[in-house]
Amino acid sequence: IKSVIMTESAANHKAVSSAKAKGLMQLIDSTASDMGVKNVFDPKQNIYGGTKYLAKMLRQYNGDLNLALAAYNAGPQNVEKFNGVPPFDETKNYIAKVLGYLNHFRENES
Repeated sequence: IKSVIMTESAANHKAVSSAKAKGLMQLIDSTASDMGVKNVFDPKQNIYGGTKYLAKMLRQYNGDLNLALAAYNAGPQNVEKFNGVPPFDETKNYIAKVLGYLNHFRENES
């Protein structure tokens, strides 16, 4: 989750993307609503909603982290359309960045 937060918003709970994704985990309004988030700028609610959505994607793709991250970034419809990670540079870079943070955090655990 820390890796997604760093990739999505650099831990800025007030972040808003050009696509109107908001908060730490950059939730779009429809996803936030589906996940029960009332205030996307409340860090606790945003992390709850983003975590719930990422868990949903992990279940949908049988624990495949690459596919779950691709769906989190580009939408599950694109993962289905391309039968795997979509060929979008943004999505490929996103997955690499999240996994880079994940490896960094694992290496620096106490």
